[in-house]
Amino acid sequence: MDRVFIKDIADHVGEEVLLKGWMYNLRSSGKIWFLLLRDGTGMIQGTAVKGELDEEVFNKKDILKQESSLELKGVVRKDDRAPGGYELTITDLNEIQIPDEDYPISLKSHGVNFLMSNRHLWLRSQKQWAIQRVRHAVYYGITDYLNKNNFIRFDSPILTPNACEGSTTLFEVPYFDQGKAYLSQSGQLYLEAGIMSFDRVYDFGPVFRAEKSHTRKHLTEFWMMDAEAAFVQHEENMDIQEELIRFVIRKVLDENRNELEILERDIEALEKADAPFKRMTHAEVVEYLQSKGSDITEKGDLGAQDESMLTEGSDVPVFIEKWPKETKAFYMKREKDNPDIVLGDDLIAPEGYGEIIGGSEREDDHDMLLSRMKEEDMDISEYQWYLDLRKYGSVPHSGFGIGLERFVSWMCGIEHIRETIPMPRTIYRIEP
Repeated sequence: MDRVFIKDIADHVGEEVLLKGWMYNLRSSGKIWFLLLRDGTGMIQGTAVKGELDEEVFNKKDILKQESSLELKGVVRKDDRAPGGYELTITDLNEIQIPDEDYPISLKSHGVNFLMSNRHLWLRSQKQWAIQRVRHAVYYGITDYLNKNNFIRFDSPILTPNACEGSTTLFEVPYFDQGKAYLSQSGQLYLEAGIMSFDRVYDFGPVFRAEKSHTRKHLTEFWMMDAEAAFVQHEENMDIQEELIRFVIRKVLDENRNELEILERDIEALEKADAPFKRMTHAEVVEYLQSKGSDITEKGDLGAQDESMLTEGSDVPVFIEKWPKETKAFYMKREKDNPDIVLGDDLIAPEGYGEIIGGSEREDDHDMLLSRMKEEDMDISEYQWYLDLRKYGSVPHSGFGIGLERFVSWMCGIEHIRETIPMPRTIYRIEP
C-alpha cells in the first residue's frame, strides 16, 4: 500500500490508507482510544475500538509514548468534530521506534530558556510547525513575485572584503594569507553589478549583523532578500515593494489558513493590510510623532516605540520616504532639489511589527558617489569596483531588502523573532 500524506486525506474518504508519522498525543477511555498523528503536512486523529481490531494492536496503547514513530493503517471518514475535519478508524499499527524515555517537551507550559535549549525538539510542536509552514509560504511568495516580474536570482557572496552598511556590526573571520574577511551584511552592492547584465536581480540568503541588540526584533544571523532593478526610480521602487508585500499577504491567506488558525492569528487584520499603503515623508513623520509626544528630532531615526506610534490605528503598512542624508547610507541618491534629503524608504508594518523593508534609489552619478564616500572617510580603493559600475553605462536604479524573519513575525502574529527561524542565533545563543 502506498503512503498517503495527511494533507491529501480528503481525497480518500471511505478508503483504507497508510500513514507514516509521529504520535503527538494519545488518550484512552477503556474500550476506545484516540491517537493524534502528525506527518509534517498535517495532523489527524485515529480511533481504535476494542473488539474491532486485533487485540495485540489495540493493546499497543500501553507501550506508545509521545513522539513514537509509527505506520498507521485505517479507514478515512469525514467528521467535522475531529481536528482537520477527518478521522481515521485504525485497522493496524506498526511502531517504528518507541522512545526509551519520556519526551522532554510534554504538552504543558515550559519556560523560554528551556524551549530554546531544546529548539531541535520544540520545532515539532504545533505552533512552531505552523510558523515554519508560513515562513515557507512567505519565502516562495517573495520569489514567485520576483520571478514573475523579470527579476532573476543572482547569488551574492557571503564572505566579503568590506562592509556594506556599518563596519561596527561586522563578523570578522581570518582569510588565509589575505588577512581579514567579513560575513556579509547584505548582497546589495554586488546586486548592483548584476543589474548591468540582467536588468533586474535578487538574492535570498543568510546575512550577519554583529549588533549587541537585546530586542525581540533582532537576530545575529537572519535571512534577507535583496533586489535591485535598473531604470527604476524612487516612486516606482516603492510601487514594486507594495505590490510584492500585498502579493505575499494574499498567498499566505490563501495557502495557510489552517496554520494561521493554529497560531490564533487575527486573519481580518491581514486581510485589511491588503490595501493601498500609506506614504509619508520623514519630515511629516517627525511632525506627527512630535505631536504624539515623541522626542524624535528632525534628523533622527525612529525607535521601536516611534514605529508603533506611527502605525497605531492603521490597518496598512506605512512608507517613510525622503530621509535626511545623515541617517542613511552613502549609496542613496539625493533629492534633486534638496541635496540634504536622500530618496530612501522604510516600510513599517502595522500592529507594532516595525520595519520590514529598507530601500532607496541608488546614486548613479560617479562623481557624486565618490564625493559622498570621501565625506564618510571611506577607503576608496576597497570600493573601486563599485565606482566602476558608474563609469560604464550607468543608469538610474533602485533596490530594497526584506528581512524574512520580521515579515514572518508579522504574518504569524508572533511577538519574538526567534521563533520564526529554525535555529535562532542571538547574542546569547549559538546552540543548538
